[in-house]
Amino acid sequence: MKTLRKIIEIDEEKCDGCGQCVPSCAEGAITIVDGKARVIADNLCDGLGACLGECPQDALKVVEREAEEFDEEAVEKHLEQQEEKVEPKPALACGCPSQQIKTFIRSPAAVQESGASALAQWPIQIRLVPPEAPFLKGADLLVLADCAAVAYANLHKDLLEGRAVMMGCPKFDDAEGYIQKFAHVFKVAGVKSVTIVSIEVPCCSGLPVIVKKGLAASGETVPMNEIVVSARGQIVSDSRVNEPKRQTATL
Repeated sequence: MKTLRKIIEIDEEKCDGCGQCVPSCAEGAITIVDGKARVIADNLCDGLGACLGECPQDALKVVEREAEEFDEEAVEKHLEQQEEKVEPKPALACGCPSQQIKTFIRSPAAVQESGASALAQWPIQIRLVPPEAPFLKGADLLVLADCAAVAYANLHKDLLEGRAVMMGCPKFDDAEGYIQKFAHVFKVAGVKSVTIVSIEVPCCSGLPVIVKKGLAASGETVPMNEIVVSARGQIVSDSRVNEPKRQTATL
């Protein structure tokens, strides 16, 4: 039944699809479709505007119009369905190789001297990494935006060595699903620290928001650092001012 009430309206011309509004909506009413934020269904939006402050483009506003009444039961069902989508599934021996857990032994000297890969695990995609993966136990976690891995030339030598990595795109991937995934990781893995690396573009700024939301949902406390890299591969922002220097770091 439709009624005159307040509800979120999204200006598609202003929206750049950064996704920062997605994790700020506790009802999961907003998603990214074809690079633009969309309200999934009117009855999932309470119209309170908690997402407004997260939009760097000022593309969201509260309007008053005829809309389906806010339905708390529909919200609960929707959130349950979203959580089911990210339930970890054990990789089978006969399954896709990208889901099979692997760990590699890497020599720090080899990484520094010969340019060998510092990657010590598989898989690396956020959606494929099981929260119970052995390489996450007590790890220093590197959360990496896809584009940053390409832009930053010294990634393996400066940032990846000695860290477990989870990589994804905050614009095109399932932001709400990622929040649930990180919440599960922080609850079960005993992560020691988190370093988030993103690109200096609006769509990438959603990555720290996603990780922070996941950490808050977990109820755990984990030291967190943020590094922002330009599209040309230069570090433009680094919050690790209080972090002890790592032996392999060259920054």
